[in-house]
Amino acid sequence: MEEGLEMNVGTTRGVPIEYRQVEAAYNKVRQGGKAAGVDKESWELFDKNKEDNLYLIWNRMSSGSYHPQAVREVEIPKKDGKSRKLGIPTLKDRIAQEVVKEYMEERIDKLFHDNSYGYRPMKSAKQAIEKTKEYCYKYNWVIDMDIANFFDEIDHELMLKAVEHVLPEKWVRMYVERWLKMPIQKADGSLIAKEGKGTPQGGVISPLLANLFLHYTLDAWLPRKYPEVSFVRYADDTIIHCRTKEEAEEILEAVQGRLAEVKLRIKETKTKIVYCKDYRRKGKHEHVQFEFLGFSFQPRPRKSKVVERTTFMAFTAEISQSNQKRIREIIARTPIWRNTTVSIDVVAGYLNPQIRGWINYYGFLSKNKLRRVMQKIDLLFIQWIKKKYKVRYRKAFEKRRLIKLENPNLFYHWESGYS
Repeated sequence: MEEGLEMNVGTTRGVPIEYRQVEAAYNKVRQGGKAAGVDKESWELFDKNKEDNLYLIWNRMSSGSYHPQAVREVEIPKKDGKSRKLGIPTLKDRIAQEVVKEYMEERIDKLFHDNSYGYRPMKSAKQAIEKTKEYCYKYNWVIDMDIANFFDEIDHELMLKAVEHVLPEKWVRMYVERWLKMPIQKADGSLIAKEGKGTPQGGVISPLLANLFLHYTLDAWLPRKYPEVSFVRYADDTIIHCRTKEEAEEILEAVQGRLAEVKLRIKETKTKIVYCKDYRRKGKHEHVQFEFLGFSFQPRPRKSKVVERTTFMAFTAEISQSNQKRIREIIARTPIWRNTTVSIDVVAGYLNPQIRGWINYYGFLSKNKLRRVMQKIDLLFIQWIKKKYKVRYRKAFEKRRLIKLENPNLFYHWESGYS
């Protein structure tokens, strides 16, 4: 780091950004993704000159001369066989975006609706699921809405107007505009200009900008125009709860018009009106199920807590079939099963972080279904034992039983009662 830096890093020139903010942003972003941007700089390379790199970011940001590089585009497979595009900024850009995101979030998060749960402090997907459950009990109908190519279609001019409306500081608008206009580098190395729309899904600041855009598009508009309905939103996934089918149809049409005003549109193949059918609501409708944040909401038989040995039909949430399948496939593809030279502790240590994540998220509503999914781990563990110790299936099965008996906390799903 340059000599004398410790004496002046708290001062600013033109833009009120201090060195400590850049350092805090680095500490937060460093815990995230490792993928390199267009400059191919890894965290290991960045950290060799960490102080100099952080000083450079601070120096340029505080003087208003920081300019981001292009965003590297990667394609991530989706459940339907298609792919979605993610934008990977450089490590320096991620740090710079985190600085501005923290500054913005501290000032504007309090403006957002309580039922906006995506990528916000003290908000979570599990809270969104619980609120949706509550509304499904209260309201008979749901609009399960999908916005087509939301992150690719956000209009820059409208986005910047929203930023200016909530934050008058010109330097905030300046940096947001530069990030919005970052070109995309395709896999073949070619650069694609943004042409006035889109913010890369994968950028540090993109979720906050998305929340701000949809706050004015839907969150503030819906209660003003239709105070009798409720909604839950997580990023661009929105569920609107209505009293009647006619009301749902009217509001869906109005929402389509509202989205058109801000140059967005719904994806009709993924948008539908759903009837929350249960023991009280016995009508018929084409759609009685919807998925939200990995959970499937639909009619299911439930044991009565009042009358012994009887069941009733409830409209409840559990891990969706598609996500059960996805988790089983991830477990089956895990490369550790192919390595019989490592110890049993290494196998468990490799798998436990993922197992813990699945159980902590899905387990609060889907213990029985998730227990069946976790059985895939035990089956593959038996096969691994069979190959490692060159024994038949029965002996491998017995060895797994003894291992679990001697070390019941070895795997997280054993420890948590999901086996």
